[in-house]
Order: sequence, then structure tokens, then C-alpha cells
Amino acid sequence: MAKYWSKLVESLDPYVPGEQPQDQQYIKLNTNESPYPPPPAVAQVLKSFDADRLRRYPDPQSGQLVQALADYHDLDPRQVFVGNGSDEVLAHAFQAFFKQDEAILFPDISYSFYPVYCNLYQIAFETVALDDDFRIDFDGFRRANGGIILPNPNAPTGIALNLAEIREMLADNPESVVIIDEAYVDFGAESARSLIAEFENLLVVQTYSKSRNLAGLRLGFALGNENLIEALQRVKNSFNSYPIDSLTSAIGLAALADETYFQDCNRRVIESRERLSGALGELGFEVFPSSANFVFTRHRQCAAETLYLELKKAGILVRYFSKPRIDDCLRITIGTEAECEKLIEALKTILG
Repeated sequence: MAKYWSKLVESLDPYVPGEQPQDQQYIKLNTNESPYPPPPAVAQVLKSFDADRLRRYPDPQSGQLVQALADYHDLDPRQVFVGNGSDEVLAHAFQAFFKQDEAILFPDISYSFYPVYCNLYQIAFETVALDDDFRIDFDGFRRANGGIILPNPNAPTGIALNLAEIREMLADNPESVVIIDEAYVDFGAESARSLIAEFENLLVVQTYSKSRNLAGLRLGFALGNENLIEALQRVKNSFNSYPIDSLTSAIGLAALADETYFQDCNRRVIESRERLSGALGELGFEVFPSSANFVFTRHRQCAAETLYLELKKAGILVRYFSKPRIDDCLRITIGTEAECEKLIEALKTILG
């Protein structure tokens, strides 16, 4: 009952994920899941995994997985941290680096979990307004701060930064940790991991959920200077010293090993994104440039909420944000070619 809640819990405004209704079968284009199955090797792991391993605790350091990720990204294992999805990794990072005297900074239109973490961990924050084209205003980050976090590409806009812009941000803030949240980076943006050797204040966070087709697994990781990774380990070991279970680790290794499948799925998503963007443009939509597995768009005449509700009636889910500045926009996940075609046909009917 609420009477037993702490004052902190009473004040929380929890993150709300994309809806997962159970009343019927929908074409789900609202939560940025992959339209393609995991690599075939993952299915093989599930078939052959020795269930007897589950009576033992997993490796608390996830050594094999950490080594594989380090090899893949040309880093030392001491520069890699793994967690239960990138959201957990980010939560640890907020605790490890952002409880400072100054407020942390992030864009006003960004991943809506960031202010939730700040409220949960009682971290002061200030938002920096994107410009009228939903792009980062770098001048707004040139001030005293307790840390900076930026998604690249941004969510929900899909607009990406280039490495030169990220390098400038890091150079301008040498006393602050700068987190680049790369959940969607594999769909057309440049990863900042190549800057890790140059900037000790850089932490790069990635996930298996999107480009690795494993949103149901919950596996994410961080890459950065050894000092930053040690801080994450200290937080993790004060919270849950066995975060990655044995089965998840085995699946993570198998998925990482199939580079051909990984690249092929991402290529197909990118090609579908470009076709969908063109088709939406022909229907009178403004589509913002996306480097993610979704598009951010608004119609020049029809309200976004109306389109969202009508699409839902037609059995298609997209994401509508009832928030200032973006309440005229929809975020649409890239589905299979067939799903994208059904979306366009439904929109043609709705728009008349």
C-alpha cells in the first residue's frame, strides 16, 4: 500500500516503455525490436545448453564474454563491462559518475529513461534544447556540468552525430564523464569506441537488443578507460555480483561470432528504412534523417495522435509521444518489408 512507500518512491515518475497490448495480434512497429530472428547459432545454443550448469553460479566477471567483446572491439578486457541490458549498464553509470555537485546535461528530446534515473538516484540535471531541426546545440553543452550523456543516434529522432562532433564534446569537457549511448549505432552512425584511447573521460554503451536481434535476452555492455570500468565494477559488485547468467553469456558469445549474419540483417534494415522514408515522403510526411532502425516523422496535415489511433485500429502499433515539441511526430520502427508495405497501405487508407 502507498502508506508504506518512502518519500522517494512517492516522487518517482517511472519510465513507460512502448505498449505491449495482448488483446490481439498487432504489427509491432513501436518498440524498435529487430524484424529478424537471432543468428542461427543462438538457436543451436538453446538446443544444446547443458541445463545442469544452471545449478551453479555463473562466472561473476563473465570472463569469456568480456574477452570476446574486447577482441571484437580491439580493446583490453579491462576496458569492457557487461550488464543485463544497456539500461542496467546506464543505471550503474549514473550512480558511478553522475552524483556530482554540478547538474548533468542531456538533450531535451532524448531517451526518456535519463530523467527517470536522475530522479531515482537524486541526481541534478538540466536539459539542452535541440535546435528546430532536432539537432544537438553544442554551445548549450559548453558550461559547468557534472557529466554529459548523449544517445548517438539520438532517440527518438534517429539523428546521428559524427566523430568530429563527439571529439569536440569530449575535448570541451575534460573534467566530466561523457557517455555516448550507442543503442542504434550499427544502423548507420559512427561508433565513438575509436576515441577511447584518446579520451579517458569517454564511456561508450551498446546493447544486444537492437542490431543483435536479442531484445528478449537483456544483454548490454560498456567500453571505456580502465578507470571508468573499475568504477562500474564497484557499483555492480555492491548491487549484484552475478549479473550475467550462464545461458545469456553463451548466447552472447554465439551472436557475436556470426559477423556475416549481423551485417546482413543491419543492411536489410537500412535498405528498408530508406524505402519506407521515401514512401512516407510521397504521402506528405516530413521524415527526419535517420541512422537508426526507426524513422521519426510528422505529417504536414494530419495530427500524429490521430494517425497513431487509426493505425492501432488497423492493427499496427507505432510510438506516439504526448510531449512538448514532439507531440506532432510519430516514431516508426523498421519492420519486415511486408510489414512496412502494410503500414503504407494503412496510411493511404487513413489519409484518404
